[in-house]
Amino acid sequence: MSRLLRTLLIIPSAILGILLLLPLVVPLPPLRDTVPPQQLADPDSLFAEVRGVLLHKKLAGPSEPCYLLLHGFASSVFSWREVLHPLGAQSLTVAYDRPGFGLTERPMPGEWTDENPYSPSFQADLAVGLMDRLGMERAILVGNSAGGAIAIHAALEYPERVAALVLISPALYSGSSGGRSRWLPQWLAPLAATPQLRRIGPLLVRNIQTWARDLAERSWHDPSKITDDLWPGYLMPLKAENWDRAFWEFLLASEPLDVTGRLGELTMPILVITGDDDRVVPTEQTIQLAGGWKDARLVVLPECGHVPQEECPGAFLEAIEDFVGKLELPKAAPSTVP
Repeated sequence: MSRLLRTLLIIPSAILGILLLLPLVVPLPPLRDTVPPQQLADPDSLFAEVRGVLLHKKLAGPSEPCYLLLHGFASSVFSWREVLHPLGAQSLTVAYDRPGFGLTERPMPGEWTDENPYSPSFQADLAVGLMDRLGMERAILVGNSAGGAIAIHAALEYPERVAALVLISPALYSGSSGGRSRWLPQWLAPLAATPQLRRIGPLLVRNIQTWARDLAERSWHDPSKITDDLWPGYLMPLKAENWDRAFWEFLLASEPLDVTGRLGELTMPILVITGDDDRVVPTEQTIQLAGGWKDARLVVLPECGHVPQEECPGAFLEAIEDFVGKLELPKAAPSTVP
């Protein structure tokens, strides 16, 4: 082999070696001004360990039938601020932050021995684990967007624990659930779990404030209603330590739940809600989904987007109250577990 040919082979090999090693050795700028999540809690915040994860939750109301509220991608209990207490005036209502979001604990790789807490299947188990922790025998699962997909999965795996489903623009299909296929370039996704990207990936998501604003504005029919005083509530979780690393782990664990072929197994009452101007999970997609269930009730809210519990809380509550008021659900003694 000629000296020139050896040189031509050595140079790209050296460049490749540098590219592989640099992400592992170059110091990364730390997150600044972050604190343990519990230090960011509101006066009505509660924390409880469920299946090895310290969950942040908020409660309202006295007794069953119970509502369990599951927020969507990049959201938190803040998404339920307009409806938590009105629902709690009817029944015990629990909102909680799913792992990776809000003020719930953010375990790092190596800190869990069970299933990955950021995986969709674990998060469905976690919902039922929280019900166990609170002494809820059955609950009405209310899920928005990706939270709707988690609610459906929980209902399929634990049908005896789900009294009814309220699905708000449920994100069941690829590209609509906020998983890694949506937020990572297609060419980058296969490399996302490599040691190099596990290390520098959190840097890639630190610009969340930029695209979060875009996501929020696409989620509302009328973005002008997103007033400046709302943004601190939306952005509060970005003050929690390790939020960037946990967000990357969530993206790595995100895969579409394979439940679309099992929807016919759901026999509990179902209410499907969507806004007539949903640009995140298209309104037509949700209408089509509702039509796949013979007895599901569909409500399309006018002049409303992807988060009707935030943008159109009055009409949202009216739809739920009318739906639940016609159900025959057993009453039970109030839960005493915080």
